Amino acid sequence: MASVLKSFKANAASAPTGASTFFNANASSSTSSSSLLGSSTLAKLSPYLDYLSLPSLKGASATSTLFTLLAIAATILVLEQIQYRQKKRGLPGAKWTIPIIGKFTDSLHPSLEKYQAGWNSGPLSVASVFNIFIVVASSTEHTRKILNSPTYAEPCLVASAKKVLSPDNWVFLNGKAHVDYRKGLNTLFTRKALGIYLGIQESIYKQHFSSWMNDPCPTPQRYMMKFRDLNMDTSLRVFCGDYIPEEGAKQVSDNYWLITVALELVNFPFAFPGTKVYNAIKARKMAMKWFELTARESKKRMAAGGDVTCLTDAWIKAMIDARAAKDNADLEPEQRRLLVRDFSDREIGMVLLSFLFASQDAMSSGVTYLFQHMADRPDILRKVREEQYRIRGDDVNAPLTLEQVEEMEYTRVVVKESLRLKPPVIMVPYVAHKEFPIDKNYNAPKGSMVIPSFWNSLHDPEVYPNPDDFIPERWLAGPDSPAERNPKNWLVFGSGPHNCIGQQYALIHLTAVLGSAAVTMDWEHQVTPLSEEVEVIATIFPKDGALMKFRPRAAPVPGTSPEVAAAA
Repeated sequence: MASVLKSFKANAASAPTGASTFFNANASSSTSSSSLLGSSTLAKLSPYLDYLSLPSLKGASATSTLFTLLAIAATILVLEQIQYRQKKRGLPGAKWTIPIIGKFTDSLHPSLEKYQAGWNSGPLSVASVFNIFIVVASSTEHTRKILNSPTYAEPCLVASAKKVLSPDNWVFLNGKAHVDYRKGLNTLFTRKALGIYLGIQESIYKQHFSSWMNDPCPTPQRYMMKFRDLNMDTSLRVFCGDYIPEEGAKQVSDNYWLITVALELVNFPFAFPGTKVYNAIKARKMAMKWFELTARESKKRMAAGGDVTCLTDAWIKAMIDARAAKDNADLEPEQRRLLVRDFSDREIGMVLLSFLFASQDAMSSGVTYLFQHMADRPDILRKVREEQYRIRGDDVNAPLTLEQVEEMEYTRVVVKESLRLKPPVIMVPYVAHKEFPIDKNYNAPKGSMVIPSFWNSLHDPEVYPNPDDFIPERWLAGPDSPAERNPKNWLVFGSGPHNCIGQQYALIHLTAVLGSAAVTMDWEHQVTPLSEEVEVIATIFPKDGALMKFRPRAAPVPGTSPEVAAAA
């Protein structure tokens, strides 16, 4: 026993470096589930486990063995606190961490209020969950530094992300490999491609609007998941066209939510049957079968000279044109170089998987709050309608064009303000793959999770006066507007090499869906005490599920002025 205690004392006395090394089982990647529970504990115990089989314990009394084990456990717990305090230094956060689990119980039931308390405690604050040391950034400066420092940190999403989305998914690439992949994908979001997608989007909107207006229930119903279904159907057809049959599309749509709930910030990390991670992996495997089918069939059709009808077609045609050196105005020389290789069906499927996750997750939150904000602010909705009638003319049911969407200045800033007020993504976890000088007075330890958060940047009263008010006009005040003078605060789509590649698609989608809804329907929102309370899943939603009721809106008589039509 004396030799064990001597070894423990030596480790403790060597702090700060000794304790840091001793506890660094999770340094290589905070996304590993073993670092959350198993390996970190085993790594701490491993130097001492052999002791338990030494001859000195053979024949020892049960009491001696018990006290030996208790002494080892107690020393480990003390060292855990020492390590936490050394990493924390002077940053805000709990003075001591709960042994082993840390803030795990708080993380099981996340709330915006708890997050805000941490964000408001200082520009940097700390926590610990299952021996993963977490540094949370709430200031714009520190948030942007994390997002723009690929040398020091890379996105890890959450502990279960690699299991759920698959370790070979392109979203986990970093450095030049990630940059090159993105450059090749940029061809999917050219103006020409976005114009093709818009026609698909609008046809899906109309189907869902018709269903909402024909709902026989006379009272408002929870529409959060109905908004999510609209996004899922729209994105699935934009990305995959008609390559997936109706039964396959329904299967993907019905099961994809399992992926969302498994990517909450904290989940039980092991894929045991019945767990969220296990169910999400099953959903991913099912979806990948359909996405790989899409890739195969699109390759056949594009090779035969078919027209581009969806995002997958656009990507495969760009690959074919790059290899054949065909004329393609959407392809830049660098993109041609990157698209020359033939991406496998699995690689294409992985991209569709990640795109669909982002579109049905973050955009579902965006659509939900957009409809809620408009219902609660009829004066602003009236201005949106006035713009829509002016741009669309007498035929409000005519197909929408990209040029018309680009004219929708007021509708677009309404979307922008809605995203600012209730940003769908409030944080994105990164992992420090080496010691990260995140501040002149603080280095985040290697292996720690560093989390840039966006809420405070988007609610900064110096940049957005009256930040909790819905004021679209703040974006129309010209160059003297604080909002326009401080684009660095606009972090809805992130920043740096991992910012949202589809942000133009997302903004067009939200602008078009609001514009089309405004001239097609009237809707009411039943306000409850939970309407403004935020439920944090992977993104955010109103806790009451957004209680809505939709009714048809009569088209104006030809020749009616936009002002009169909007006021009707």
